[in-house]
Amino acid sequence: MQKDPTAKYYNSQQAVLDILQKQKLIADLVHKQDMPHHDLVETLVHKENMAQLQQILNHLPSAEIAHILEELPPEDQLLLWEQLDDDHKQLILLEAPISVLQILGKQDYKTEKSRVKAFNLHEGRLHEISINTHQDLIEAKPIWIDLVAPTFEDRIWVGDIFGIVFPDPDKLSDLESSARFYVEEKGEIHLHSDFLHDKDDVSHNVVVAFILYQDILFSIRKEELPVFRLQRLRALNQPNYVSDSRDMLLELYAANAEYSADALEDVYLTLEVVGTHVLSKRMSDEKAAKILIDITNEEDLNGRIRRNVMDTRRAVSFLMRSKFLAKDQLEYSQQILLDIESLDGHTAFLFDKINFLMDASVGFININQNKVVKRLTTVSVIFLPLNVLAGIGGMSEFTMMTQGIPWPISYSIFTFGLGIVGWLTYTILQFLESREHGKSVNR
Repeated sequence: MQKDPTAKYYNSQQAVLDILQKQKLIADLVHKQDMPHHDLVETLVHKENMAQLQQILNHLPSAEIAHILEELPPEDQLLLWEQLDDDHKQLILLEAPISVLQILGKQDYKTEKSRVKAFNLHEGRLHEISINTHQDLIEAKPIWIDLVAPTFEDRIWVGDIFGIVFPDPDKLSDLESSARFYVEEKGEIHLHSDFLHDKDDVSHNVVVAFILYQDILFSIRKEELPVFRLQRLRALNQPNYVSDSRDMLLELYAANAEYSADALEDVYLTLEVVGTHVLSKRMSDEKAAKILIDITNEEDLNGRIRRNVMDTRRAVSFLMRSKFLAKDQLEYSQQILLDIESLDGHTAFLFDKINFLMDASVGFININQNKVVKRLTTVSVIFLPLNVLAGIGGMSEFTMMTQGIPWPISYSIFTFGLGIVGWLTYTILQFLESREHGKSVNR
């Protein structure tokens, strides 16, 4: 009797889910227990569970692993992905849906060790070429060669093969903005563009150098970027996603605009939370200081997004003006520019909202400071007549006026009189304040 393949798939999926659930339960238990060497125990348990997980995954077809990834939450998808070898990943990317690719594409892959990656088109899909020797790159027919933090030696030997001098990725930001797009005598098209890298702690722009030469796109940058990972995954998964190097370049610029739009949505969400706190009835100075920090961070991110989309617009416009694109690519470029134009209004609105929230937060701080100054002023007014009377009480004339009265009695009466004067002064101030408040309410 043959085994049902569907039952085998569900058994494998359940085994994977059981291991992931056991890993979470044991990790929580170890953290809650008061025992020495927490880290050592947790590491040993993690290694044992991951070894079991790898053993199961190594015997599963790529299509089944892709289905399992689709059923898992994002954090479990990434954990499962880390246990796969490179050969498995290449096959799984062809089966995985877009939702899985977007999760994987926004994370750093620990397996991406090569600084030089080459891609060609195979059956309408982008296919990574294994580059182990110089001869492998010479015999390959790539449409895209991607260099991430290449060494001087990497730039020299790849440049010698294709007859190109690659720029130093550490010096890409030294160029003036007017010299970032140009064409060499041999027909090389050079573009230096900003790409946003939005992190939880610090966001920054990374300059990427593109070179179009002999129908090959070369890209050089200092670090890996989510946009590039996402585009590789999309092109690996979707047939006929790109047809040549110019398509790949335009898709990278389109993904950069899309990534900027996602970052703007995050700014909107953050400012909504900040706005809720700002518009509350009471706000302490500590809370206002934290809100000001959050607003400043979002303002910085919004400025980087605006610079990013502006640079992308300039690059796409340069390609259109230079007449390097086919008719369908020109139409696609127009669509990219329209998407970028729609982002301009959002960034301008966010700048206005940030300024409003900043002014409101500073206003709350000023109100709190005014309250403190008001209390100090009230105390000063109350003690002003008391100081005058105390000065009189310290004069020799007071001693002469109370001659014949025991000094404990005279000074007790004097102190009581000071209290009466202070209370009257405070009562008068409260009356005047309530009267002013009543007038403002009536107005």
